[in-house]
Amino acid sequence: MSVAAPPAAEKAEAVAGPSAEPEAPPFVERRGLPAAPPRRIGHIVSVSGSQAIAVLEHDTAPDAPDMRVEIGQLVKIPTPVSTVVGLVSSVSSPSPAMGGGEDLGLVEINLAGEVVPDAKDGRLGFRRGVTNLPTLGDMVLLADRHDLTRVYTQPNVATIEVGSLYQDASVPARFLTDDLLAKHFIVVGTTGCGKSCALTAILQRVLMQHDHAHIVVLDVHNEYPAAFGARAELINPTNLHLPFWLLNFQELVAALTSGDADHDAEVEILSDAVLTAKRRYSDASSSRQLARRPGDLSGLTVDAPTPFRLSDVLAIIDEQLGKLERTQKTMPYRRLKSRIETLASDQRYSFMFGSLTVQDTMTDILGRLFRVPNDGRPITVIDLSTVPPEILDVVISVIARLAFDLAVWSKGGLPMLLVCEEAHRYAPAAVGQGFEPTRQALSRIAKEGRKYGLSLALVTQRPSELDTTILSQCSTAVAMRLSTERDQQVMRANTHDGALDLLDFLPLLGDREAIVLGQGVAMPMRIRFHDVAEKGLPRNLNSAFSDSWSRPNLDRAGLEAIVSRWRHAGREKP
Repeated sequence: MSVAAPPAAEKAEAVAGPSAEPEAPPFVERRGLPAAPPRRIGHIVSVSGSQAIAVLEHDTAPDAPDMRVEIGQLVKIPTPVSTVVGLVSSVSSPSPAMGGGEDLGLVEINLAGEVVPDAKDGRLGFRRGVTNLPTLGDMVLLADRHDLTRVYTQPNVATIEVGSLYQDASVPARFLTDDLLAKHFIVVGTTGCGKSCALTAILQRVLMQHDHAHIVVLDVHNEYPAAFGARAELINPTNLHLPFWLLNFQELVAALTSGDADHDAEVEILSDAVLTAKRRYSDASSSRQLARRPGDLSGLTVDAPTPFRLSDVLAIIDEQLGKLERTQKTMPYRRLKSRIETLASDQRYSFMFGSLTVQDTMTDILGRLFRVPNDGRPITVIDLSTVPPEILDVVISVIARLAFDLAVWSKGGLPMLLVCEEAHRYAPAAVGQGFEPTRQALSRIAKEGRKYGLSLALVTQRPSELDTTILSQCSTAVAMRLSTERDQQVMRANTHDGALDLLDFLPLLGDREAIVLGQGVAMPMRIRFHDVAEKGLPRNLNSAFSDSWSRPNLDRAGLEAIVSRWRHAGREKP
């Protein structure tokens, strides 16, 4: 059964009603073609929940351009009270015409919001949610540039411009700054689709508008040293100072003990030794040697970030070894002592265990890591690419935990953003994998960080391998090209929005294109990120094979230099 279009009189009444839209501005160019004005494309034949279906109408006027409706386009449906706004999620022709007639075309629309007059000044504005649903026969029009600007540009709200809309390249794509940063966001996409450039574009725009920001980037591939120029504090293992006494006991156990049958014994020995070493340092620093009752530790705990000396820990272990009889088990003491001595002498761990003197520099360390004060460098880029793998998780755990504790103790007075590249490596979805303290630290930030002004930005090419609890706390998703069905399913399951159908074309997105869903945007949109300036591009260390193999690329002297840096765990400065 065919459904007739609304009569001309009804159409005229709808256009002339209170929700009528102003005339479209002059055409603009997009991809070499003129942008389409607001045109009627069909009428509603079904409304169910947040979805509506419209039948396409063919324009019979002479010289009328071919009408083209694409998935992801914004459409509007005038009603007597408001103008409902939705996104095209599907286009189909379920009943092809026979005998040369016209096909029946159907357009599925996800309803997202509505344009209504402001109660104070009567100006039209966009709001999410639909209180006045369209009904059968209501006309459907393609949104023009004026509509797109009204919907995606929120007045009197802090925003950053990161790119342009796919539907019309002349309309900027804006993120809502506070909702994006305060409620966590995630950037996902397969390798090579432009995730690093997208993240750089977002952070560069944030920094352009906020001189007093506090951003920390955990850079596991050494991509970002040049991305932010002189505004970045660059930290790598050669200048990183993260002393071992900042580790809590769980992190110390991971760094210093073995995982074999003697593990429990080593943990007990280390606990007693660390607690005693902290007491000795505390007494020495205060120049007081007070007699204490057994067990009276003046409130010191193994988790407190108070300084102590590794030499004291080794001396305490030796003391305990000297008290043991030959028949007692000495292997846990000897292995723990050997591990500590190895870490202290290995220059790869010098940023944590190599200091010859111990001083209480916690304020200086926190100030440099989290830019307090920022001294014109509001972002810290921490190069973790040369940190030994066996201790990388410990380093990330310490930084994440310090960020949360600082946010809590500052009572939300120091808003910060912690950016985690390769987030699935820190907090894997599989139980029992990864380093549990790191997962706990990131999970705590995801769940509670927003209460104290601490936000997460996660970047990953495998969202299916990321802890689902952490993923579900990200209120904004910047979804770039994803090829695997499993990753796409995870994004659908953890994204709460009315336009999930848009995620069906994640495999088709081009480089630097994304579908953005969640609270960080006025409504779901398909965008293309701005090109990042050449000097601000994340560094890609991989040159093209065809270019690199077309000429000699490394000689003996160069290989010797590489070996030297390798042995010294160093790297040329970026």
